[in-house]
Amino acid sequence: MPRPTAAQLAYGSATVIVSTIAMLLLSQTSTGLGVAVISAAALALGLLVALTVPAPRRRGRHAATTARTRTSSPVPDTVPDSVSAPAAAEHPVHH
Repeated sequence: MPRPTAAQLAYGSATVIVSTIAMLLLSQTSTGLGVAVISAAALALGLLVALTVPAPRRRGRHAATTARTRTSSPVPDTVPDSVSAPAAAEHPVHH
């Protein structure tokens, strides 16, 4: 499982705190069971919010070079694919 980002931790924690306070004030509960149920609900809501915050996408070395070659291609757009295909076949990919 990937580590949570700072944004995910911040949004999740803020959601738990704010929702706990709001539910306790709105329900006006004074029993231990009521506080436990509200706390569990707030934790579940905070976890849901933290998991739905979009994680930043990491761009690896291959993705960066692919994006760069797409934007600054040495072959003009007017050249058919059959002309540029032999040049690509000259460079085998090694993994």
